[in-house]
Amino acid sequence: MSRARVARRIATAAAFGGGGISLLGGAAIGVLLTEARLAKRMVGGSGAVAPRADGRYGSAFARRTGETPLRLGFLGDSTAAGQGVRRARETPGALLASGLAAVAERPVQLVNVALPGAQSDDLARQVTLLLESGAPVPEVVVIMIGANDVTHRMPLATSVRLLSDAVRRLREAECEVVVGTCPDLGSVEPVYQPLRYLARRMSRQLAAAQTIAVVGLGGRTVSLGALLGPEFEARPRELFGPDNFHPSAEGYATAAMAVLPTLCAALGLWPDTDDERPDARRGEGFLPVAQAAAEAASEGGTEVTAARGAVSGPRGRWALIKRRRRRGLPAEDERHPEAAAEGVGTGGAG
Repeated sequence: MSRARVARRIATAAAFGGGGISLLGGAAIGVLLTEARLAKRMVGGSGAVAPRADGRYGSAFARRTGETPLRLGFLGDSTAAGQGVRRARETPGALLASGLAAVAERPVQLVNVALPGAQSDDLARQVTLLLESGAPVPEVVVIMIGANDVTHRMPLATSVRLLSDAVRRLREAECEVVVGTCPDLGSVEPVYQPLRYLARRMSRQLAAAQTIAVVGLGGRTVSLGALLGPEFEARPRELFGPDNFHPSAEGYATAAMAVLPTLCAALGLWPDTDDERPDARRGEGFLPVAQAAAEAASEGGTEVTAARGAVSGPRGRWALIKRRRRRGLPAEDERHPEAAAEGVGTGGAG
């Protein structure tokens, strides 16, 4: 069965409250569990607390223009929290807040409520924390979730349903939403075959199903793929951190550069936002949403968003695949936030 069809079945089961879609037989599960135990011995654990990066970025723009800050919310798991690096400015939240401030020429207030170790069933708590903190509702929210759902064998339809509930609440609160879909766990270096194949298969199926659900709710997705590209498989010593699982500072920068164009486009700030016609030279185009989701899951850094006018056809809703041009992030000395007294970030480990 094609990845697009499986992803569509998972998303449909999620929408109607169905159970998980079984992708593996009993023998395969036995092999998976044996290999997982071996891999767990080789992948180091990390009890380090993720750096807290909440605060205001690009404050120089406020002094120059008098603009009030844009508000950026961050939800998800250890990747969203930035576990694996030591400095706040190296986390994806800080990198994206700095990049957004530079593009918008306006300060950005970052509030990160992501929790290391979180699965999708923690998203409801995180959304409540973000929306009911008493602070203004963010204009845009980034969610990175899914890896722990795969490693803890949460039914994929359940995972997608929980993400959908979170996105729906955020959209009802008038937030733009960008979801970094489940990373390709087959890129984790100490994981060998057949676990590598099974991990890759399951994470890509989840990523595609997440895309179908999020696009249907008016959000945008960016596929994290092999944590955004072949760089991780080609240079694992540089792009993975000391625990061989979480990204290094360079790895998070690679991810942030891929997500930044979509984050800015969601707010109408990216240079090509006014002309959303696909560029065939970059492999962009309109596809049925399930096919677009499957294609994006195979290539890191690919954006999927709903086609304008909610176009539908015999194969369901259509979506637009974009491969936006990346731009460099602000220099490191421009990524120092002012402390935010009202920040509600967790900073917990797990």
